[in-house]
Amino acid sequence: MSYCRIIETMTADRKALHKAYHDQHYGFPIHDDNELFARLVLEINQAGLSWETILRKEAGFRKAYDNFELQKVAAYTDTDRERLLADAGIIRNRLKINAAIENAKTIQKLQKEHGSFEKWLELHHPKTREEWVKLFKKTFRFTGGEIVNEFLMSIGYLPGAHAAECAVYARVLEARPLWAS
Repeated sequence: MSYCRIIETMTADRKALHKAYHDQHYGFPIHDDNELFARLVLEINQAGLSWETILRKEAGFRKAYDNFELQKVAAYTDTDRERLLADAGIIRNRLKINAAIENAKTIQKLQKEHGSFEKWLELHHPKTREEWVKLFKKTFRFTGGEIVNEFLMSIGYLPGAHAAECAVYARVLEARPLWAS
């Protein structure tokens, strides 16, 4: 069953949480490197957990990670790592925290080489899911198949975020995701 249909079966409070993400963010292209980084960090943190857990903690993540400003996160020290490990507002997993910091540094390098993280992504489009996974595993930390697939679907590089009969599907197409080009 698609995410679009599952939402309709949820209780009112859960539905409101998921529907906001589903209707306004999921599958829409993102053109800001900090927000692309934010989505990558959130997808990495979802590994082994429910997306609902991540949605409920998103504000905590934004606060803990300086609203995902790449410059700030890439400059985090061991003190920042310990602060994050003690922050109940996020997922306190050392591997995921280290991945966020190291991936911020990697994105900075990509920005220097290609102008932006988005341009680096565009450079590699189109690729199959398997090719993307191989590229991400070579480039970033803590990026397995499901993380890469969801990240790329959620930002419009791979299809599948919405069922064709979903009302949001047409709005996503209007936003010109790369998978539809």
